Amino acid sequence: MVGVVLPGNISDVKCDIPELRGDNYKVWKERVLLQLGWMDIDYAVRKDEPPVVTETSTPDAISLYEKWKRSNRLSVMFIKIKICASIRGFVDKHTNVKELIKAIDEQFATSDKALASTLIMQFSSMRLIETKGVRDYIMRMRDIAAQLKDLEVTMSESFLVHYILCTLPN
Repeated sequence: MVGVVLPGNISDVKCDIPELRGDNYKVWKERVLLQLGWMDIDYAVRKDEPPVVTETSTPDAISLYEKWKRSNRLSVMFIKIKICASIRGFVDKHTNVKELIKAIDEQFATSDKALASTLIMQFSSMRLIETKGVRDYIMRMRDIAAQLKDLEVTMSESFLVHYILCTLPN
């Protein structure tokens, strides 16, 4: 592969992860999970906690538990440092990565509804005079429509085209 530079170690691959604020949850989650996978510490995200080690545990069971425990600890630490300090309070009590991700999901489920409302308001109030030209205006409107679609607020392509045409100045 000419022109492709591969890192010497897969953990050297870095993904730009924004700090979780409130308006960037979906991007933040995708990138955090991707980075955990690249760093090969996502085992606890993908697998349930194995049985706790006992005196009768086999070496394989002990090894599996230690792998999960390390993955869980590092994943929790990594996720917590990628959350804005002003909203970190609700996650501090979690020590299990799956529970932490679930708590964050629940916290931001309502944020999706607020974001959808904000996007609808932007979509319905945007006018050509606020942008740098017809092409930019159409691209911004399509971008908002795509974001709304991701939030399960759909509009047909036909409606989008007609709405944009109707909002253009004469």
